[in-house]
Amino acid sequence: MLGLSAFLRARGITTVGQVAELAESTLVSLVGRAAGRHLHALAHNRDPRRVRRTPRRRSIGAQRALGRRQRPWSELDAILVGLVDKLARRMRGAHRVCRTVVLRLRFADFTRATRSHTLPEATSQTHAILATARGLLAAATPLIERQGLTLLGISLTNLSDDGAIQLALPLDRRLPGELDTALDDIRDRYGSKSIVRAVLLGRDEGISVPMLRD
Repeated sequence: MLGLSAFLRARGITTVGQVAELAESTLVSLVGRAAGRHLHALAHNRDPRRVRRTPRRRSIGAQRALGRRQRPWSELDAILVGLVDKLARRMRGAHRVCRTVVLRLRFADFTRATRSHTLPEATSQTHAILATARGLLAAATPLIERQGLTLLGISLTNLSDDGAIQLALPLDRRLPGELDTALDDIRDRYGSKSIVRAVLLGRDEGISVPMLRD
């Protein structure tokens, strides 16, 4: 049995313009009452169906497996910096801002824990996100020392479009955001390694795995 498009092509009807030239009664006689009326309406830019918009994701995240070797605070901090840098840049590239920073931990016994903090206002600024993530990691240090850390992850949640936020006062608080934008432009043009934080120089950043579902 021919599909509708193949059926029309077999009769020399291959464009929307050709369909629009046909009377509704002609289309009904060719393909049936429901399909004929529907085709005639679409060909004349009439579509009563509700537009469905795919919702944008509410969180983004990345994580890095650490193995079982005990790592000093300086190394964990460097890993955290790398994850936050990449996530914040990715978020700005999508024109999003976040309200909540979530720290994800997996321990040597395969148990997991999360720590989160919601900011007073939505942001895409790396320094604000990193300061929050560092605070969460510092608070979790006793737990990490007792149980050993095998995975470190960060999620940025409660995402919204950056055009929906208002400028905060004083206005000089925008300057870190302008620096982020300048760094993003350079990295987009010359590569992600064109500008690297001093704390990351000479370090193996490993493979950070995006968390597709948070």
